[in-house]
Amino acid sequence: MKPFIHLVSAIALASVVSGSAQTRRALVLDDHSKILGVGDPQRSPDGVWVAYTVSAVDAEKDRRNTDVWMVKWDGTEQLQLTSSPDGESSPRWSPDGKYLAFVASRGTEEEKKKGGQIWLLNRSGGEAQKVSDVKGGVSDIQWSPDGTRIAFVADDEDPDDEPEKKEGWKRKTAPPIVIDRYHFKADREGYLKHLYSHIAVFDLATKTATVITSGKTDDRSPSWSPDGKHLAFLSKRGHADPDRTSNEDMWVVEARDGAEPRQITRTAEGEAGRPAWSPDGGRLAAVIGDTDRFAQYSMSKLIVVPSNPPASAGPATKPPIYMPSLDRAVSNIAWSADGQHLSFLLQDDRTNHLATVNAENPNGTPQRRSTGRRVISSPSPGRDGNFAVLAAEATHMNEVYALEGSNLRQLTKHNDKLLGELQLAATEDFQSKSKDGAEVHGLIVKPAGYKAGTKYPTLLIVHGGPNGQDQHTFSFDREFLAANGYVVLAINYRGSAGRGTAFQKAILADWGNLEVVDLLGAVDEAVRQGIADPNRLGIGGWSYGGISTDAAIATDTRFKAAVSGAGVGLYMSLYGVDQYIIQYDQELGQPWKNKEAWTKMSHGFFNADKIKTPTLFMGGEKDFNVPIAGGEQMYQALKSLGVDTQLVIYPGQFHGLSIPSYERDRLQRYLNWFNKYLQPSATSTLQ
Repeated sequence: MKPFIHLVSAIALASVVSGSAQTRRALVLDDHSKILGVGDPQRSPDGVWVAYTVSAVDAEKDRRNTDVWMVKWDGTEQLQLTSSPDGESSPRWSPDGKYLAFVASRGTEEEKKKGGQIWLLNRSGGEAQKVSDVKGGVSDIQWSPDGTRIAFVADDEDPDDEPEKKEGWKRKTAPPIVIDRYHFKADREGYLKHLYSHIAVFDLATKTATVITSGKTDDRSPSWSPDGKHLAFLSKRGHADPDRTSNEDMWVVEARDGAEPRQITRTAEGEAGRPAWSPDGGRLAAVIGDTDRFAQYSMSKLIVVPSNPPASAGPATKPPIYMPSLDRAVSNIAWSADGQHLSFLLQDDRTNHLATVNAENPNGTPQRRSTGRRVISSPSPGRDGNFAVLAAEATHMNEVYALEGSNLRQLTKHNDKLLGELQLAATEDFQSKSKDGAEVHGLIVKPAGYKAGTKYPTLLIVHGGPNGQDQHTFSFDREFLAANGYVVLAINYRGSAGRGTAFQKAILADWGNLEVVDLLGAVDEAVRQGIADPNRLGIGGWSYGGISTDAAIATDTRFKAAVSGAGVGLYMSLYGVDQYIIQYDQELGQPWKNKEAWTKMSHGFFNADKIKTPTLFMGGEKDFNVPIAGGEQMYQALKSLGVDTQLVIYPGQFHGLSIPSYERDRLQRYLNWFNKYLQPSATSTLQ
C-alpha cells in the first residue's frame, strides 16, 4: 500500500461536474454500484484538514471496501490515504495532528480473525503501522488529550472461538450454546451468551492494552476528560439485572487498571450518545431519552451535569432539561472551545440541522447554524467554531462540507460526476389529513418529465423504525422506482420522528392502527390531487415498513401489489424469538396476561383471509431483529388462501442486507413485482 496516492487539485475537482452540460439520462440499477459512500468527517486539530472515509462497491468481489481520505479545509487538495483491499474505518487525529489512527483488519486470515486493530499513519508520509494486537478486535477509538493512549471498546473473548482450548471441551466441534439470560439474542451478534463489551485503554509507548471496566454488562461510548485522567462512558451497570432494562446511565472511571467506576446519573430515563466533557472538565453533557415503557419512541433531549458531584449529592436523578420547550430530538453533543456554547444536531420535520445553545442558560433558545430542505449529519467541530459536516439533499448524495457560521461550502465531490449524468426525480414536501383529522407530513417523488394532470402508478414506500423519518436526503430506492415511471409516496405516519413526542408516542402498544390510517389518508390525498392512479397503487417497505404493509393490505384491498420485507403479521409468535423482549414486556405486557392487545396488533395475520393483494415477502436468513419467520407465516397464509405470493430469503443476511448483489437483487425484485401488476407492459429482468 502506498499512502497519499491521489492528489486532486481544485481544478481537477471542478472538472468532474462538466457532465452537467451534457444530456442527462435516467438512473438505472447499475448506478447503485457507482455511488461512493462518504462518511465520518474529522477536522484536524489545526483545522487545516478534514479526514473522512469513502466506501465503494467492488462488484467482482461482491463487497464494499472503505478507504480513508482527507481534504484541505480550503478545498484545494484532496488525498487518498489508504488503498488496501481490506476496509479501514474510524479515522481519528492525534491531538498534535501528526498522526491519523484508524481501525482495520489486515494481514493473514489468522490475523483477521482477531478483528479490527488500531493502525497509525504518519501525516508526513510512509506506510500505516499496526500498533495493537487485541484478540476480539477494537472499536470506537478515542485519543487521550496528551496523545499517549487510545481508549476503545473491547469485547470479551469468546472461548467457543477456539473450542479445543476450552476448559472441559477438548475438540474442534463447536460446543453447545447454553442460554440463561433474559435478553439473550441480538441481530448480527447472534446468541449473546455471557460476553460483554468494556472500556479499554491502549498505551502507544508500551503497545499494551488494559481493560478498565468489567462485569456482566456492556459499557460503551468512551470519552476522555480534558486532563486525560478519566473516561466517561454509558452503561447499564448498577441495575439489578441489566438485561431487563434499556436504561443506560453515565459513569466515570479513572483511566487505569483496577479503578472503580463512579455513577454520574441515575435517571428513570436512559442516556444515549457520547458524553461530552466541558473544556474545564467540570461538567458533562449528554442526551437523555425515555423510560423503558417508552424507549422505542424516545425523543432525546440535552442535559448537563457536574462531572464530579459531591459524595453527599450522589448521582443526578433528575437533571434539568436544556431547552425544555423544544419538542424535537437532539444528538451529537459538543462543547465550543471556550465552553460558552453547546452544539448539536436538531431533528425536525423531514430535515436535520446543526444548532447551538448557550451553555449557561438551560432555558435558552436553539440557534440554527444550517437551514434548508437537507440533512446535516456527523458534525466535527473545530477550535474556530466552524464544523466539518456531511450534507445531503434529495438530489445530492452525502459529501463533506465546511459549515462556516451559517454558510455551507462543499469540500468533496466524489459523486458529482455521476450526478452530472443523471436526470433525477423531483422530491417535494407532501401533506395530507387522515380520516381522524391528524395532519401528516411526508415526501412525494415525481418522475423526471412528470406531467401535471396525468395519473401515475403510485407506490407507497413505508419507512422502518417506526421512530425514524423520511427526509430530504438522497434515496436510491425512491429514485430507482421513480426512474421506472412511478410516483413514490414516503409518509411520516404517527410513530415517526421529527414531529414531537406526542406524535411519536401516538402508536404506543397499538401497532398497525394509526399508522395505517395515516398511510391510507396520504394515498387518498394523492388520488384527490389527480396524481395517483387509483387503479394502479402499490405498497411496500422493510422492517416496520414491512410490518405496516402487512397491516395495510389486511385492512384495505385497494393495493394491486405489495412488497413486505422483514415484516411480521403475527406478533405473539415472535415473543422470545426476536430481540425485543424488553419492549414487549414493558410496552405490551406478556402475551398470556394481555391476549387482547397482542391479538389486536396481529391484525395482519388474523385477517389474512381478507387480503387480496399479490404480495412478495422478503428477509434475511439470519435476521434476529425481525426474524424471517414473520415473512414465512404471512407467505404461508397467502399461499394457503390462493393469493399470488412469493418468498425470497437472502442466505447469511441479517436485518439489513449488506452484500451488494443482494441489494441489487432486492431492488430488481421490487420493480419486477410492481411492474407485473401495475405496469404489465414494462419490461423487467432479474439480473
